[in-house]
Amino acid sequence: MKNLINTKELAEFLGEANKNTYANGDALRAASLRLKSEDYHFEKNDLIYHDTYFGGRDFMGEEIVYKNQIPMWGMNYFGFIIDEKVSEKEVYDFLRKALMQECEDIIPVRGPSNFSDDGKEYRFVADGDLENFSGKEEILFNGKVIYRCLVHGGFIR
Repeated sequence: MKNLINTKELAEFLGEANKNTYANGDALRAASLRLKSEDYHFEKNDLIYHDTYFGGRDFMGEEIVYKNQIPMWGMNYFGFIIDEKVSEKEVYDFLRKALMQECEDIIPVRGPSNFSDDGKEYRFVADGDLENFSGKEEILFNGKVIYRCLVHGGFIR
């Protein structure tokens, strides 16, 4: 089956969806679709984005993009705080700030390849492209890795 969405359209939509869901601290959560899940939902024209995750300090989730109600693209992720002494709020407030940045230098599935602010640094590396990729996101406080998230995904056929 041929994809009904091209990578340019998908990239633009993901950028907008990400800034209107989890990354945006003011975004409203959607109704939970699975027991104990946290969900976010965004729609524009014929595209739908849905993000479902479980957990808090350590979490696992999935994002799906639909076009004309057909699932076209998805990503799975697992994130965790490495340093037990670091506050969950401090880590995830910084993560949201990083995810709100423009990411023209890398595929738009998380944040930019690098973002720094006040002794904190966000890094994201990815292999592949939106069709088929894997990646690693890290947050460093004062040069020490305190958080990591592993991602993978691509087109659904």
